Amino acid sequence: MKKLKIVLQSKYFLFFFIIFTVICSFIIYKKEIPAFIDTNYIIKHINISGNKITITTDNVLINYYVDTIADLEEFKTIYKIGDSIKVDGTYNIPNDNTNFNLFNYRLYLKSKKIYYLLKVDKISLIKHSNNILYKIKNNIIDKIDKYNNEYLYAFILGDNNYLDNDIKLSFRNNGISHLFAISGMHVTLLSLIILTILNKVKKTNINYIFVFLFLLYYAFLTNFTPSILRAASFFILIYFNKLLKLNINNVYLFIYLTGFFILYNPYLIYNMGFLFSFSISFFLIVFGNISNNHNYFIKLFIISLVSFIASIPILINNFFSINLFTPIINLLFVPFVSFIIFPLSLITFIIPMFNPILKILLTILEYLSLNISKYSINLILSHMNIYLFILYYLVIVFILLKFKQKKYYYISMLFILLLIHSYFPNLSNEIHFIDVGQGDSILLKLKNKNIIIDTGGKVSYKEVWNKSNYSIALNTFVPYIKSFGVKKIDYLILTHGDYDHMGEAINLVENFKVEKVIFNCGEFNDLEK
Repeated sequence: MKKLKIVLQSKYFLFFFIIFTVICSFIIYKKEIPAFIDTNYIIKHINISGNKITITTDNVLINYYVDTIADLEEFKTIYKIGDSIKVDGTYNIPNDNTNFNLFNYRLYLKSKKIYYLLKVDKISLIKHSNNILYKIKNNIIDKIDKYNNEYLYAFILGDNNYLDNDIKLSFRNNGISHLFAISGMHVTLLSLIILTILNKVKKTNINYIFVFLFLLYYAFLTNFTPSILRAASFFILIYFNKLLKLNINNVYLFIYLTGFFILYNPYLIYNMGFLFSFSISFFLIVFGNISNNHNYFIKLFIISLVSFIASIPILINNFFSINLFTPIINLLFVPFVSFIIFPLSLITFIIPMFNPILKILLTILEYLSLNISKYSINLILSHMNIYLFILYYLVIVFILLKFKQKKYYYISMLFILLLIHSYFPNLSNEIHFIDVGQGDSILLKLKNKNIIIDTGGKVSYKEVWNKSNYSIALNTFVPYIKSFGVKKIDYLILTHGDYDHMGEAINLVENFKVEKVIFNCGEFNDLEK
């Protein structure tokens, strides 16, 4: 044990471990994807969006479409998580991103160890699961279904897919999305509640075993999301570090933990939940001592500021903008959600009579978020390449290690400010043909002028009960333009009034300042008007 303690505390071993992790991860990353075996699967997770049902299994994501609400209700009655099913259909490898800098669906699914998509022709039940763990999970889901409260999915199961898209967008713009994803805050609170109750009965180390078992099941309940696994694993590591008197630095422990996650699945670097959770947690661990001797709100502001700074490259490379008010906005929402909304959600799950009160508070929360997001100061920033990405974090580490020496602090802050305000003029001439599916869209960057020719636009199938409306502009067109640091459109040229050429013009105007719009000659149709 003493030798293990010496080895794990060694900087040289830590350096060797990091190099070993990088090399092994690269080898694993290059491995061929496994072939699918048969048509029989076990349901791991079910997500419903409109008339689309997405079933997660080992290695395969199954997409199943129903025609009516009755068909949907029938599916929910027959199929449960843990059930064995037989599926016939068409297999496909997920698409890569067809536009530079944008979300890569194939790599994201690989971060979940999913390698194939299966579009269903026929689905049938083989047998229901007798596993007690799945039965408990299904009972919890069924109970939440009865509440008609989508936030219970977020706070109990870590699934925010049921939240309204406009609300989720306001949460993201305000920088408070982390409050609606199960993370360290939730795990810590739940663990403390269980530990306190057990200690009231009898204070013993065995109580921690019960907490560990709960955390492992909770990770199963939330589909082993990276943030939950990180929080639960680190909680257990800290306990054994103290119990065995290893006295290993928490920073070292966290680096070892991160390394094992990466070795298990190198594609986790394409999972935003993993990136946000691990990067922010790392810097909060390193930065922890600085905020200790302050009152709650000053400490909260420092934590919010550190989290914001730690997440900047991830925000830039995924959303291509940051809200400078985020640390201040968190001062309002963190206490509201942490001390009122989240605890009340747990109480409501147990005692249904509190659901109306919870819904009133959630309405206030949404109202605040939607209105505050209107007055945010968003900086549009171009995509960071991998070298700048790594350099940024190296500089942040340098700040934290040398924080008490002000000269280093100011030099590092100057670097970050230069990085954030990277408004250097691009004097090159570029033409970008943007993939918007059916239709056209072209970006011309002519020295300091930006010209858009058409916006694309696709009329998706619409059912009266289907809430999911995919926007080409918000998912492809606008992010792509932002990724090149474009902040203003000088000319928007609309060649003609067909929807697949100008259907997303409104979304463009709502996201950029457009100086001039140029139409073709002749009479305007209804869309042009």
